[in-house]
Amino acid sequence: MDLSGKVVVVTGSGRGLGLAYAKGLAAAGAAVVVNDVDAATADAAVAEITGAGGRAVAEVAAVGTTEAAEALVGRAVAEFGRLDAMVTNAGVLRDKVLWKMTDDDFDTVVQVHLKGTFTCARAAAVRLREQGDGGRIIVVGSPAGQRGNFGQTNYSAAKAGIIGFVRTWAMELARARVTVNALVPVAATAMTETIPALAPYVAALREGEPMPPFARRALGFGAPQDAAGLVEFLVSDAAAGITGQAIGVGGDRLSLWTHPTQVVAAYADGGWGADAIADAWPTVFAEHEQSVGERLPEPPAS
Repeated sequence: MDLSGKVVVVTGSGRGLGLAYAKGLAAAGAAVVVNDVDAATADAAVAEITGAGGRAVAEVAAVGTTEAAEALVGRAVAEFGRLDAMVTNAGVLRDKVLWKMTDDDFDTVVQVHLKGTFTCARAAAVRLREQGDGGRIIVVGSPAGQRGNFGQTNYSAAKAGIIGFVRTWAMELARARVTVNALVPVAATAMTETIPALAPYVAALREGEPMPPFARRALGFGAPQDAAGLVEFLVSDAAAGITGQAIGVGGDRLSLWTHPTQVVAAYADGGWGADAIADAWPTVFAEHEQSVGERLPEPPAS
């Protein structure tokens, strides 16, 4: 994949998945604006990329505000003359069950994930429409936003909202030839280490052990670099016709998520009263009730 001449902002790219995206994009020829809240982390990421022959600069900012978003886009234009893609990867976790979650826990996660995606995408859309050459907005969802996850009221809601952005922005930006897609990655990071079923694989990978086939296939779980190819593809000209999609990636698995759709409908003359619903529910609707949460397969017995 040749991304020479492309300029990409990747938020939250000092470490983890964001760093893997930034390194992959730079290796394919793109110039990258690396972003992190910590200057030393951002500078180290840039040094790693430039040391390998890539082009990158650091912009230190806490994603969420309009000022941070405009600074990121402005840095891309000032350093490299244009913007071609925005990848909104920055995120935090503040996990607690509903009755223990504080306003600050909720607001912090929504500010970074949901509002940060909104402000960065908006700043990118303004610039891309001004340039008139089309472009890419790649946002980052999560299985938690698709299916829910225990203890993640804030995170699941924010990630579900981000997929809602995709559906709307894909329509709004189509005329400008700006595609909008969501990446739904599953990889060994500090975030996934908090999930008990995945924690052992994260720890093993940190110790240099290979990810077992069960994790890579059945769980669709791998290293951060396993997700980088999808970002490179979505930035490329080869993906010019793809928009409005939620695409999963992890380990050896690439997948396409559905958007919500009605699974069953019934009709009653004059509308549905409570008693009519109570009568119809067991025979018409009950078998179609939807499950919640991820159903992870059990590892094979050793």
